[in-house]
Amino acid sequence: MGQKITIDPVTRVEGHARVTIQLDDSNQVSQTYLHIDQFRGFEKFSEGRLFFEMPSITPRICGICPVSHHLASAKACDVVAGVEPPRPATLLRQMLHMGQIVQSHALHFFHLASPDLLFGFDADPAIRNVAGLVQVNPDLALKAIRLRKYGQEVIRHLSGRKIHMNWAVPGGVSAPLSEASRDAILGDVEEMIGIAQAGISVAKEWLGANQDVVQRFANFPSMYMGMTNQGALELYDGPVRLIDAQGNQVVEFDGADYLDHVQERTEDWTYLKFPYYKAMGWPEGVYRVAPLARLNIADHITTPLANEELKSFKALAEGPVQATLYYHYARLIEALYGLEQIQVLCHDEDILSEDIRNTRTHITGHGVGVIEAPRGTLWHDYHTDENGVITRVNLIVATGNNNWAMSNAVDMVAKEFVKGSDVTEGMLNRVEAAIRAYDPCLSCSTHAVGQMPLIVEVTDANGERLERFVRN
Repeated sequence: MGQKITIDPVTRVEGHARVTIQLDDSNQVSQTYLHIDQFRGFEKFSEGRLFFEMPSITPRICGICPVSHHLASAKACDVVAGVEPPRPATLLRQMLHMGQIVQSHALHFFHLASPDLLFGFDADPAIRNVAGLVQVNPDLALKAIRLRKYGQEVIRHLSGRKIHMNWAVPGGVSAPLSEASRDAILGDVEEMIGIAQAGISVAKEWLGANQDVVQRFANFPSMYMGMTNQGALELYDGPVRLIDAQGNQVVEFDGADYLDHVQERTEDWTYLKFPYYKAMGWPEGVYRVAPLARLNIADHITTPLANEELKSFKALAEGPVQATLYYHYARLIEALYGLEQIQVLCHDEDILSEDIRNTRTHITGHGVGVIEAPRGTLWHDYHTDENGVITRVNLIVATGNNNWAMSNAVDMVAKEFVKGSDVTEGMLNRVEAAIRAYDPCLSCSTHAVGQMPLIVEVTDANGERLERFVRN
């Protein structure tokens, strides 16, 4: 038997994960596994709550992307209530979502991913972090902090809180945007656009100078899934499109019909499920989501600066851009789009309107809310009784859609860069970086219905298994 290398915990990601790298008798990587061990039970303990409580309950799934769950939940509750929000309310929700896109993408690129790019995968871990970034490039670090803070301030101006808000409600939102808040948001947006462009320059410079690494680092074909709006990048509302590895459309469907198209698979070494395209089956139907997928799907972007960057992105390959490390570039293009879209929304004549809620209610008993979270396509699916009490909840969380891709990426990177018996920290950091490129939100993504599976193994001092107990 060969050795087993364990990376525990995986660092600079949201949530908890570990990686096991199996070596064969010649100390070469035979197989690598990404294990998501944590468990969240939001689907089950939401049962029995009134449906209109869900936009307040579900943001507690995560402190990094509460807005995504808040808005997906509110959209599902609109359908349960049988009500359409007024246009001003939809505009305000979209602005809240753009604030989330900006703050989340800024946090990930500058604080979690950029240390690998700026210091190198083999740098001393003592400096290969955000603290090291502050010491070596304080100007960039401060810009990064300001950009994330701006996104959070957009969220606060709208909802009154930076996290775990209680603002979007069935049929709209609970409070309008004040003129003072609109002006404060608008006053800083140009500076933030400049910071996003600076980040894009950092990413493009590194990616251009390190093509040997980029092309060897989990560069694989796949299908891609995300929202679109008549071919444009869409993050709030629109049909879901799936394209193949050559860029051809496989299917486009109403997100509410997701169960006709998406199925989930389980494996006994992780609590995180593996979604795939139902019509093709497993594993032919696997796909990727999030920024790389959304830009591969989009024909254009409706804001000018981000659209110019999209053209540069599209020029990187004939057909979809496949290399995992290009997620970083795609993420920053979306942040730039989010900032430009905030600017557009601030100038909309309805943005200060107080016509923000449709209070008519007719309980339908079922509602699905879909949104493009920073980490990919997110589904909230609620069933209720005739009184609006939740009877069943299903969530397919953005990170879950990328589970196969992350698992494939760590296996490819380990086989490419982990060599022989002399394993270095830098080799293992590359494996972690394959996960970080997808910006996973692991707290959000694990869930189960009913009993949680449990496996207990008893081993002796030599690691030999003595007993094994299983509860399904």
